[in-house]
Amino acid sequence: MGFLDNLKRKGMPAVDQLKTRVGQFKSKDFAEASMATCALIAAADGQIDPSERSKTAAFIASNDVLSAFDAATLRDSFDRYCTKLTTDYDFGKIEALQAIGKLRSKPEQARAVVQVGVLVGGADGDFDAHEVRAVREVCQAVGLDPTEFGV
Repeated sequence: MGFLDNLKRKGMPAVDQLKTRVGQFKSKDFAEASMATCALIAAADGQIDPSERSKTAAFIASNDVLSAFDAATLRDSFDRYCTKLTTDYDFGKIEALQAIGKLRSKPEQARAVVQVGVLVGGADGDFDAHEVRAVREVCQAVGLDPTEFGV
C-alpha cells in the first residue's frame, strides 16, 4: 500500500472536505505555513529541481483546496521558501519550520497544513522516504503525532 493510500485509510479527508476546512482558516499564518510545508516537501531530498518547483507552483495555483487564497500570493510565498531552501538548505529549513510552528497552538489548522502539504507534495503520486521524513518534521513542528498521518 502506498503512502497516499495509507493517508486516505488513516482518515485524510476528501478534497472537498479539506477545501472547506482550509477556507475556514483563511489567515496569513495558515497560508505561509502551507507554502513552507509544500516547499519543505519539494526540497526533502536536499534540492529542488526547477521542473519540480514549476510543477508544484502550478499545482498550488490551480488546486481547488487552496482557492480561498490569492494564487499570486501563494506562489510568491512558495517561491520565497524554495529560494531559501536552495540557497542555504539548513537555514531555509529552520525558517520554514518556524513559519509552520506558528500553528502549534492551533491543532486543526496544523492538521490541515499537513494535509495540504501531503496533497500538493503527493501530486505526482510518489512519496519517497525523504518526503515522508519531511512530513514527520512538519508534524513535529506543530506538535502532531505523525502516525495520525500514516508516517
